[in-house]
Amino acid sequence: MWAELLPVGRSAASGGYRRFAWTTADAECRAWFREQAERRGLAYEVDRNGNQWAWLGDPQAGDAVVTGSHLDSVPDGGAFDGPLGVVSAFAALDELRSRGVEFTRPLAIVNFGDEEGARFGVACVGSRLAAGVLTRDQAYALRDADGARLPDAMERAGHDPAAIGTDHERLGRIGAFVELHVEQGRFLTERQPVGVASAIWPHGRWRFDFHGEANHAGTTRVEDRRDPMLTYATTVLAARKKARLAGALATFGKVAVEPNGTNAIASLVRGWLDSRAADEATLERVVEEIRQAAADRGGRDGVRVELTRESYTPVVDFDGPLRDRLARTLGGVPVLPTGAGHDAGILASAVPTAMLFVRNPTGISHSPAEHAEAADCLAGVTALADVLEDLACQG
Repeated sequence: MWAELLPVGRSAASGGYRRFAWTTADAECRAWFREQAERRGLAYEVDRNGNQWAWLGDPQAGDAVVTGSHLDSVPDGGAFDGPLGVVSAFAALDELRSRGVEFTRPLAIVNFGDEEGARFGVACVGSRLAAGVLTRDQAYALRDADGARLPDAMERAGHDPAAIGTDHERLGRIGAFVELHVEQGRFLTERQPVGVASAIWPHGRWRFDFHGEANHAGTTRVEDRRDPMLTYATTVLAARKKARLAGALATFGKVAVEPNGTNAIASLVRGWLDSRAADEATLERVVEEIRQAAADRGGRDGVRVELTRESYTPVVDFDGPLRDRLARTLGGVPVLPTGAGHDAGILASAVPTAMLFVRNPTGISHSPAEHAEAADCLAGVTALADVLEDLACQG
């Protein structure tokens, strides 16, 4: 399975992956998922929001145990973030069948659409729509860098965008959701190959618009310039300092410049901030301090600063009884929080959810250098199979 999926959407230039929502690479990933489901005799379906499901047992029976993750990627992302959870889900089902277990609850494997938000700027679109965290109107307003609307992209890919929206009926089928994911840090490096998640830090994305004045780079006097690039650069440095002092994280990882000419002073710089913290109060304070630093510098540069919150996810504490059950089943493995967002975190508001992490020896993620050893991946499959057996085969 891993070998079949590995070449899809891979960039020859970077070695990373560009599996963006509703593109050709995404379609290939989705075709792979359907083929895996049909190979195993599972009932395949696509929900109203474009999420893919593979069912063992009656989907209408309720109290189902669901596992899976996502197949899309960030720009030039790694091979493991998302796909490891989907591949491991199918592999765990194969393992359970080899054990000859008897399923007492329905089991489903899911591929959530557009988890990374690389194309339309909002993470976890598929699970957010299903849980009602993202409204239909909000989804319809999303555009990619080329101006293409999300519903138009979905329609071109063969999905009916008129149907998207909250999916209480399907979520009502789920009794528990367990997502396996490569660890995006180094907590497990010197410990065990598998851990259980305790919580997800609150996090969000904010767009800073720095409005200056376009002018000639070679003739405009320094005192006559309204250069938004200066304000932007100062804000990037301020974000690092404010976050460090608060024990939080703040990253400007995306920027767009107009008119984007080498010999021109920019008229507009847009920078996207990703910020995360252990609690919501700290996160709000850090973002406000960054905004204030931007406004102060903008005042000196003659630059107007606007701030727009594009997405936000509050702190997620995973279901305590389910989390503890997983830890017991796996013999007391490490329990750890994470600063990364996941579909499991979105669904936590609607159904009991939990997560397993597989050790990442370097801690690098969202990069072609992302890695997990084969032995650790296999340990993850065994752990997921043990958890699913406990949940779906014994009541």
